[in-house]
Amino acid sequence: LTHIKTLTASSSGTLSFVHGTDGVVLDSTYPIYKFEFINIHPATANTIFQFQTSTNGGSSYGVTYTNTVFLAYHKENGSGSGLNYEAGRDQAQSTAFANLCAEVARSGEADQACSGFLELYNPSSTTFVKHCISRFIKDAATTDMFDQYQAGYMNTTTAINAVRFQMSSGNIDAGKIKLYGIKDS
Repeated sequence: LTHIKTLTASSSGTLSFVHGTDGVVLDSTYPIYKFEFINIHPATANTIFQFQTSTNGGSSYGVTYTNTVFLAYHKENGSGSGLNYEAGRDQAQSTAFANLCAEVARSGEADQACSGFLELYNPSSTTFVKHCISRFIKDAATTDMFDQYQAGYMNTTTAINAVRFQMSSGNIDAGKIKLYGIKDS
């Protein structure tokens, strides 16, 4: 891993990584880019942490995206656990922001947050669509633990050169996002 950039939220509406801006590299330098999310906490309860990509340096976001989502959970009181396919969280050829971590801080408690990663594969390719995977851990209002997985692709052969993160409602109150490049050799 090669560290590229860290952004720290402080009541931030959005956090964006744009190639060529403030030391951000998001081109053919690395075939894999990894975003790590540390204690992402929303200003608004029961909101969703989201992302979207751009092919024009962040002038607009809305690259067509398709994904699938499932989650594992375990109730703190031991009353149950499971693995669920989350059909309602899937997107099919959508230009909306994609959900990374759903219903963060459902009860509005200050100690609830989500952490995880998003890996973006070969974003500079002008031949192939862009694949990605993510995994997030979060605690719900009941302090049950959820492990959420997502896999998808941006349906474009144009190079992706910017990624934006936001909450579905309100600001990102606190947390860090770290961007790394990963070499394949």
